[in-house]
Amino acid sequence: MSQAPESSRGPVVTPVRVVIGLCLVAPFVAMLWVGSYAKTDPAFIGIPFFYWYQMAWVLISTALTMTAYKLWQRDQRSRSAVKGGASQ
Repeated sequence: MSQAPESSRGPVVTPVRVVIGLCLVAPFVAMLWVGSYAKTDPAFIGIPFFYWYQMAWVLISTALTMTAYKLWQRDQRSRSAVKGGASQ
């Protein structure tokens, strides 16, 4: 039986990819853990905690998604540079 050709790809799970995954999973965990924010106090400018916590996570999620995207782009550029190709 012939052996399959070995690919020169780097490891699939890298520290950068772990950080990307954490950036994308954090908002889901924060919103699914309802017990952490199902309360009215502390209020912020008259808005109960339940509402402003969720609105804060909209901004946090945007920042985390942008960070994950930029890290992914950097990872792909470095992989294509190591590979020797300019394709993405």
